[in-house]
Amino acid sequence: MRHLLDITDLTTQEIDELIALAMDIIEQPEKYCDALKGKKLATLFYEPSTRTRLSFTAAMMEFGGNVLGFSDAAASSVSKGETVADTIRVVENFADIIAMRHNKDGAPWVAAQYSQVPIINAGDGGHCHPTQTLADLLTIFRQKGGFENLTVGFCGDLKYGRTVHSLTKALGRYKNVKFVFISPDELKIPDYLRSDIDKESYNYLETNSLENAMPELDILYMTRIQKERFDDENQYNRLKDSFILDAEKLKTAKKDMIILHPLPRVNEIATDVDNDPRACYFKQVLNGKFIRRALIYTLLRQKTQDTRHEKVVLGERCPNSRCISSIEAVKPLYKIADNGEKRCYYCDEIARR
Repeated sequence: MRHLLDITDLTTQEIDELIALAMDIIEQPEKYCDALKGKKLATLFYEPSTRTRLSFTAAMMEFGGNVLGFSDAAASSVSKGETVADTIRVVENFADIIAMRHNKDGAPWVAAQYSQVPIINAGDGGHCHPTQTLADLLTIFRQKGGFENLTVGFCGDLKYGRTVHSLTKALGRYKNVKFVFISPDELKIPDYLRSDIDKESYNYLETNSLENAMPELDILYMTRIQKERFDDENQYNRLKDSFILDAEKLKTAKKDMIILHPLPRVNEIATDVDNDPRACYFKQVLNGKFIRRALIYTLLRQKTQDTRHEKVVLGERCPNSRCISSIEAVKPLYKIADNGEKRCYYCDEIARR
């Protein structure tokens, strides 16, 4: 079965095709109003969500389809100890496609092992968020006209910021894209992402100064310092106000720079930025609905399977406490890269030699 777990499950050609389909949906909504009548989407959200869950719901309803599921794991059999594998094997009997958000890294990879219907990763812990990346890409396309020759600044929580990880992997495949990673030392990009971008020779630099980076950016992607990802509340309190974007800081920015944010924001973007024509974070929300429509439509109509195969071996249980394997008895699987590097199949934690 074809799933979307990571943005790299899609080729750049497939991304371009999804963008084109989303644009057609925007321009000719009447053409698609009953396209999925009789089909059902299950939304399994193990952690809180507003935009993503409602975006999936609206996307399916605008096709004439139906939606079922849960928005709080405590109100489901998960609270009784049901595993991801068992939940999926139950829910697939009621739905044609499943969108799943989970607080543990790698949970959708477990779901995909058991599901007979397509699984869409709607965000797994601090790991990946491919459909937010698709929303980001559609926004960039509509504002910039394409994905090449851009300097992209990511600011804030780059360690646990799953949207940053996914968008970096997506944009890095296009020509002449430069990344500027702006964060405190404690929240720099994780080792697995650094390994990927080094292997692919992406053009990037790291800094802790938003002001110094601002003048060269075509896109500024702000992120929230995520309290729910910290084990130490004192560390969170020390870092939470590391970067605050306001109108004063934008004075040195390009006139056509765009500002993105996956939302929700806390105080990392001041409200005096909202009326700036460069602010596109609420446009991202609407674009998210359109691109999720394109994705659902494509996965439900696609007859071909994903034929890419990774080399996967059994190993020791993953030491990452944020991995789904830390709470469920899943097979301890590892992916083997071309350079021999071993990574947890679920969370991408690099195995220490």
